Amino acid sequence: MGKNKEKDLGPQPLVNKKARFNFELISFIEAGIVLSGSEVKSLREKKANLTDAFAKIKNGEVFLDSFSITPYKNGGYANHPEIRPRKLLLKRKEIEKLEKQVKEKGLVLVATKVYFKDNRWAKVELAVAKPKKLYDKREDLKKSDAKIEIARAMKTKNYS
Repeated sequence: MGKNKEKDLGPQPLVNKKARFNFELISFIEAGIVLSGSEVKSLREKKANLTDAFAKIKNGEVFLDSFSITPYKNGGYANHPEIRPRKLLLKRKEIEKLEKQVKEKGLVLVATKVYFKDNRWAKVELAVAKPKKLYDKREDLKKSDAKIEIARAMKTKNYS
């Protein structure tokens, strides 16, 4: 087995599909996430919603907001709240670089993926992103519709 193999939540990581549609993703950064035991168990069962998750920088620390992890079914009294700010683990220089980009260029930090690295450590992939305008979204929809039409035409041509 090779080093740095990404082992994730079962066959696939938890992915934020809306991120690519609503934002122009510029660069990515991997961050650790501070979780309680019941949150880890729920995350391993893929009982989480990453759709509206974003990161904020407060007092030199990065927090992931609007990341919903469903309470663990066997958690009992030690269960966690579904939505709460979760601290992300980054190096100080990385945080300063992200803070500079967010403040100066008007960019945002969006969570794009959550997975387990080496089947042990919960990781979040953050994207430095620029919000898309409505006409950009329409253009993306036109491109994807065109690809689908081409694929259909090729499929019917091959059968004829």
